[in-house]
Formats: sequence, structure tokens, C-alpha cells
Amino acid sequence: MKKIKLLFQGDSITDAWREKGDNDYHKLGNNYPKYAAQYISELYPDTQFEFINLGKGGNKTADLVARLRSDFIDIQPDIVSILVGINDVWAHVKNRDWMPDEEFRDNYRTILEALKTETNAKIMLIEPFIFPHPNTVVFREDLNPKIDVIRKLALEYADAYLPTDGLFYSAFMTEDSNSFTDDCIHPNAHGSEFIGRKYAEYIRPVIDKLIK
Repeated sequence: MKKIKLLFQGDSITDAWREKGDNDYHKLGNNYPKYAAQYISELYPDTQFEFINLGKGGNKTADLVARLRSDFIDIQPDIVSILVGINDVWAHVKNRDWMPDEEFRDNYRTILEALKTETNAKIMLIEPFIFPHPNTVVFREDLNPKIDVIRKLALEYADAYLPTDGLFYSAFMTEDSNSFTDDCIHPNAHGSEFIGRKYAEYIRPVIDKLIK
């Protein structure tokens, strides 16, 4: 049976409020990794997956760089997905002293270069997102340019790209955006299932190549 090690990386949206101090990284939490793992396992019943969640609440791109060795390289995943960026924006909302796009790009590129040179992992980049609300309008000033940075890096480094922000807005054409979140930042169960289902869909071509 083919075995695939899949690593979920990111901030609190990936961390999914797992129990603090619990070092069992196979516990996926209650957010999109749980649903993605479920859908992927259903699609590939003859493939053995090891799902690992090392997302950490509050993390920014610099935090992922800081734990690049222990939480990326040493894991040696077959597939790694990365969802990070909203905290790089959130930290500067109050004063609108936005983090320079160049610094954001450099942090992200450091992670991707290391993955390309020190692992054989296939890479999925996941677009950070924000839900529409009067209190989140200001986020768009900086989030949109940061998303553009990630899209360009995806073309250079990634094997799959999940355009989460765009997919949510497409879904909002037929569903109330408030049904996907309880705080306009983090997805609720419905939003998490939505991401997990899309994750399985967008990562499928990558898995297909690995199991051939």
C-alpha cells in the first residue's frame, strides 16, 4: 500500500484550537485539516496517509521561518500545505503601518526555498482570507497585496494553489457569508468543511501523481 505523509502548516486557522501542550501532531483539531483528511481518505481508500498538523495559533510568516527546521524539514513530508499571512496583516491593522510586501515575500520565499532544496515535498499554498464585515474592510488594504505576493510565489514554487479567498466569495453568491464564520476571521464548522472539501479537490492531481 502506498504511503503518503501530508503536513498541514500555518496559524490558528490550521491549528484549529488543538489542546495546548499536547505534542501529538497527529491530532488534527476541528478546522479544515480534519475535513481535508476525511475527504482525502475517502477518495483514496487504497492509500495510507499520515496526516500531521503543526499549525500554531498567532503565527506569522517569520514564525514559520523560525521553526523551519524542526517543523518542516525534519518532518520530511511528501506533501506540505501552508496557510499563513493573515496575522502579518492583523498585527498592523491598528496603526496601518503595514509590513512591507518585500519582507513578507522574503519570509515566504525562505520557507519555499528550503522545502525545495532540503525535502522532496510537493507544495500546496493556501490563500489567506477575510470574511466581509465593516470591521474587516481595513484588512483589505494590506491583505490583497499579500495575496498577490503569494499567488506569484505559487507560480514559481507550488504544485497546487488553493484560492480560498476567491472561493469563499464565489460561495457568498448563494450563501450568507456569516454562515461560514462566527468572528469574521476564523471559519466555523461550515467554513472549515468548505475549505477541507476544496483542499481535497485541489490537492487531488498532486496525490494522483504520487501514487502512480
